[in-house]
Amino acid sequence: MIALIIILLLIPLFALAAVYLERKISAFIQDRMGPNKTGPFGLLQTLADILKLLQKENIVTASADRILFLIAPLFVFAAILTGYATLPLSPTLLAAPISTGVLFLMGIVSLDIIGLIMAGWGSNNKYSMLGAMRTVAQIISYEIPLGISILTVIMISGTFDLAEIAAQQGNNPEYSNPLFGISAIDVNINAVGGFLAWNIFRMPILLFAFVIFFIASLAECNRAPFDLPEGESELIGGFHTEYGGFRFALLFLSEYGMMLLVSILAVILFLGAWHSPLPNVGTLKLAEWSNGSAGSLGGNLLGVFWLFSKTMLLILLQMIIRWTYPRLRIDQMMSLSWKYLTPAALLIVFIVGLWKIAI
Repeated sequence: MIALIIILLLIPLFALAAVYLERKISAFIQDRMGPNKTGPFGLLQTLADILKLLQKENIVTASADRILFLIAPLFVFAAILTGYATLPLSPTLLAAPISTGVLFLMGIVSLDIIGLIMAGWGSNNKYSMLGAMRTVAQIISYEIPLGISILTVIMISGTFDLAEIAAQQGNNPEYSNPLFGISAIDVNINAVGGFLAWNIFRMPILLFAFVIFFIASLAECNRAPFDLPEGESELIGGFHTEYGGFRFALLFLSEYGMMLLVSILAVILFLGAWHSPLPNVGTLKLAEWSNGSAGSLGGNLLGVFWLFSKTMLLILLQMIIRWTYPRLRIDQMMSLSWKYLTPAALLIVFIVGLWKIAI
């Protein structure tokens, strides 16, 4: 219940802060001021926008499929919110401990595509329908390299349990690192802890898997340069063209919720989850000190702190990419997935498989 309450509060608060941060980042990149009127430094601008949206009337056009139109935003948000249930926030802070957490997360989050199709079809608007069709093509295409990159981590960790995958990447002497358990390099990396125990360092080929995961996650979130489903310059707003008021706010919240979800998942799979990046150096036990005692209040607080610190860095990178690179064409977007990312991800799986056989 504690983890659930944290997540329910986290998504709206994160969206509130992230929208303001993204506006300021875009302003910095484009050499302008950004929000600076509403509240000190424009801090209340996003809050004012949300209050405005909540007060607007929910209009349903006469030609729309009313039922599909009304429930689509709820469906999208529910699918994304459910995905948070399996994410371990610290060693003991986990809403739903599931041994097949990775499979559950991939399955439940994929359902948001149904809500996006419902939004496009139910709007009975050509721009909305085109946006929904682009969403289907994009998300299905990029789920392939995304899933394959996750498979490489599963092969290394030997488990579908996200909490277990996270635990293997920190200062846990009870976990013997399978990649360094042979002859000359007989060093227990987990005892050292810190960034050396992260998956991208204990198996360097996973660094390339992480890059593929990150690119594919941008497409899953409809973030630039993969924001073709919205495409303001040609589709006005895509699948949410006809939405306003609370339901538009819910779709907007879902997008930022998805950003946060895939970023936390990337940290858990590749970047050491809740573990500190500081390693133990000789008698200086930095990893043990900065991780705290597992299960204690201090340990949980430190775990959440490290998890979200790494997550915020990834989200910051997503925002910088949005305001740096132009939108891809539809053919370029499909080619990137099927011609480059998917074969590269399969090659990494092959290399990891050979390594597992060799050891």
